Amino acid sequence: MPVAHRLRLLVCVPALLACTVKDTRKATVDSVDAAKRETTLANAPAPAAPAAHGFRQPESVRYDSALDLYFVSNINGDATARDDNGFISRLRPDGTIDSLAFIAGGRGGVTLNAPKGLEITGDTLWVADIDVLRGFDKRTGAPVATIDLKPLGAEFLNDVATAPGGALYITDTGPGTRSDAKRGNRVFKVAGRRASVALHSDSLGSPNGIAWDARNKRFIIVQWRGSRILAWHPGDPQPRTIGFGAEQMDGVQALADGRLIVTSWAQHALLIHFGAEEYTVRGFSAPADFGVDTRRSRLAIPILDQDRVEFWALPPLHQ
Repeated sequence: MPVAHRLRLLVCVPALLACTVKDTRKATVDSVDAAKRETTLANAPAPAAPAAHGFRQPESVRYDSALDLYFVSNINGDATARDDNGFISRLRPDGTIDSLAFIAGGRGGVTLNAPKGLEITGDTLWVADIDVLRGFDKRTGAPVATIDLKPLGAEFLNDVATAPGGALYITDTGPGTRSDAKRGNRVFKVAGRRASVALHSDSLGSPNGIAWDARNKRFIIVQWRGSRILAWHPGDPQPRTIGFGAEQMDGVQALADGRLIVTSWAQHALLIHFGAEEYTVRGFSAPADFGVDTRRSRLAIPILDQDRVEFWALPPLHQ
């Protein structure tokens, strides 16, 4: 199979473990063409793990190239509880912790309940927190903005993405049950600190991950309650189905080379789409909203139920 669809584990950062760790799991890559099916993931030794502390339900990772650091949101409890104990970590590229609780609810004037999706614009780190979008200075951690989306019907904000021009778009997954399909199913827009409902449609299927697809000038949205991969241009009344993934999709990224990568809890996998080719990289338990390290061409994947982040190398499209 093409090398472009191979991933290699580089770093595993488990919680509450003070030693060098190897993850000996074997993942597999399955092509829709059975003749191409093969196991191609070779594990590598991991560096020393954090000494005494670890993540608590890491949900989202975003890489910042200016600081060369990863930001990791930690729910730390009930994903819908207003308990003010969520926190955001900063992680170095070698897998060590720069600051475990860089931003923490209940400290320094910060309110942070159950942080999920992250996005970075300039010096601001944006965080989806149940029904509020919060902004923090990415260098100091100081709170700089609080945008309440509850008056617009927000129930379970999940992921955040930026459109050209700087407007932020935030998915609202809602309760995520078929009996409550009328609730949630929104995409909010925040521009100039002003919020509006950009899209409200049952066809969103409890939207989770959202990413800007610069190559095609559109957003890609993936469903939690459904298996459709959706494309949506801001202003359109409905999204359009462009492919199928799996149930319980979480993170999504559209790479500049045309590859579309999605995580799925139901499949315990990464789903990789490239044109007509589709691959599934298995071996994850609860892979959430991953980040892309543009310097090293690798993914940083939060494994929510195991309190760790894994780094996976993503080779160039052609070698």
